[in-house]
Amino acid sequence: MNVFMRKILLGWAFLASLSIVACQSSESKTPTQTTAKTTVSPTSSEKEPAAPKVRKIADAATILARKQVPVLCYHQIRDWTAKDSKSAKDYIIPVQTFKEHIKMLADSGYHSIQPDQLYDYLAYGDPLPPNPVMITFDDTDYDQFEVGNKELKKYGFKGVYFIMTVSIGKNGKYRYMSTSDIKQLSDEGNTIGSHTYDHQNVKKLTGDDWVKQIDKPTQKLEEITGKKINHFAYPFGLWNENAIVELKKRGFKDAYSLSTSRDQKDPLFTIRRIIASGYWSAHTLHNSMINSFAQARN
Repeated sequence: MNVFMRKILLGWAFLASLSIVACQSSESKTPTQTTAKTTVSPTSSEKEPAAPKVRKIADAATILARKQVPVLCYHQIRDWTAKDSKSAKDYIIPVQTFKEHIKMLADSGYHSIQPDQLYDYLAYGDPLPPNPVMITFDDTDYDQFEVGNKELKKYGFKGVYFIMTVSIGKNGKYRYMSTSDIKQLSDEGNTIGSHTYDHQNVKKLTGDDWVKQIDKPTQKLEEITGKKINHFAYPFGLWNENAIVELKKRGFKDAYSLSTSRDQKDPLFTIRRIIASGYWSAHTLHNSMINSFAQARN
């Protein structure tokens, strides 16, 4: 084979090898894929939560027909002095008598409840624990914190403290709760409620009186507790239709009186309490609770 033919054969061999390499290179590449954009439905765990269902408050007749829950009202917890008048002793319960009251409630199988529980029962028919009772305190006296709260804790009870803000932190003839006392009560699961600035009769309030007696005290209590104040107790237990209107405007859920009857149109704003008199033994208190709250009364 001459030199010319050898060069031709070598050229064909070179071209063939290039063709094989190119083919192999093309086969080794992954073809380009184009994916259409799709919308994936979220799983059940990813779906936005449904808006909470709005509950309908029962009408007045239904609320009035529900069995009433005993609501007790205490003021000062201290031993009587020679200067205490006969009428004042209804509002001043000796320390040992108070302890006997609370022990009786525990021994009788009562369970303390909070205002939100009572509201949900009255407004929506939610269940309550067996033998419910609410234990409330008015006017901010320090003995309610020092004696009352300590005694309730012994039995796993919680209380409701209706605060008159003018007296917070004062320590003169009588000692009153401080902001830290009130905060502690709230943090421990008790309810703090509003009781005006300086115990004014709400039936006499007009104009800017509502700001001084309701708005500012409520704001102060919310700042102390870090919680919304939803519950109100009328000073002297006195109320009228205008007071109910004003409390509703301010977002209160309910209000507590000391009356023997409830308003036929607004029973949630005239929830009954009885004063636990300093004259009452534990036995007398129990009988009074049964007689006053055993049946649904208008």
